[in-house]
Amino acid sequence: MEKWMGGDMHPSYRILMGPGPSNVHYRVYQAMSNPVIGYLDPQILACMDEISEMLRGVFQTKNQVTLALSATGSAGMETAYVNFVEPGDVVVIGVNGFFADRMTQVASRSGAKVIRVEEEWGKIIEPEKMIKALKEHPEAKICGMVHGETSTGVRQPLDEIGAYCKGKDMLLVVDAVTTLGGYEVKVDEWGIDVCYSSSQKCLGVPPGLSPITVSSKAMEVLRSRKIPVQSFYLDLILLEKYWGTERVYHHTAPASMFYALREGLKIIFEEGLEERFRRHRTLGDRLKMEMEGLGFKLFAQEGYRLPMLTSVILPDGMDDVKLRSKLLNEYNIEVGGGLGFLKGKVWRVGLMGETCKLRYIHCLMGALGDILT
Repeated sequence: MEKWMGGDMHPSYRILMGPGPSNVHYRVYQAMSNPVIGYLDPQILACMDEISEMLRGVFQTKNQVTLALSATGSAGMETAYVNFVEPGDVVVIGVNGFFADRMTQVASRSGAKVIRVEEEWGKIIEPEKMIKALKEHPEAKICGMVHGETSTGVRQPLDEIGAYCKGKDMLLVVDAVTTLGGYEVKVDEWGIDVCYSSSQKCLGVPPGLSPITVSSKAMEVLRSRKIPVQSFYLDLILLEKYWGTERVYHHTAPASMFYALREGLKIIFEEGLEERFRRHRTLGDRLKMEMEGLGFKLFAQEGYRLPMLTSVILPDGMDDVKLRSKLLNEYNIEVGGGLGFLKGKVWRVGLMGETCKLRYIHCLMGALGDILT
């Protein structure tokens, strides 16, 4: 045991320009240093109410069931399927990247019969193609889409698909892990029934929470299940009783993370949603231009590129691992490598939340300029 008790841990400060986490505002760290209190303390309950109200603003929804799961974004995905899928239910999922593929795996493990609507990585799934598949499977209970595909940097248009699902018994489930807080996510207007995200990207909070919002239509489907939700921890009926007016104990809430999310959301509304979206758009365009100037090629489909996550193809002869290691170890800058078959070929460069600043673009360009020359 003694060899593990040698001294304190002091991680290096990094400029986090990968696919998440992003850098964290000092006010969020300060908020986390507040005393831990009990999960039914009136002050923590008031904090939860404020979180719910601000999350409704970011999700652009009036959904009563809007809360933060005490787990990371992957738990948001699990929650979206484990609550609404019963064995044998048909689920149609658009698959054009790593996390869309993960969605199919989660749905399948929840007991769904999954219909995959495939598209090449780096491209959107054309709304007409998705709607055609939904028409071919009118029995489908869920249509699943990823709004911002973290593996490719593609932004999926959702309004037409949402308009189709609105008048049907079908639920539209959307992954907004990368986009929430950095791009419009119009839950009510687009007809989204279940939308989940994560704390550590454009919301600018450490990893550990997964914001989720659920429509009344989806809650009716949940309440009419024939068998109980197989996950106790992620059961939205139980979570609703804890986050809602009943205040029934469900689990020990991570008080420090709630403080962090509350502060991160306050910072977002002080800036203003429109101003924040504009900042991500403007600096995302700037980063793309600068990367192209160094010989990188943009990977994602033109017209549908995420502002907060830029995917680029490496120039010929460039060693992915060596260059990213040099950036990390000598310049304290993290960028993300490719996933799946894009490993070694593509970088994913993030400008999320607190990291979305011109000075960090300058830092990255300066470091790459030094290394490449």
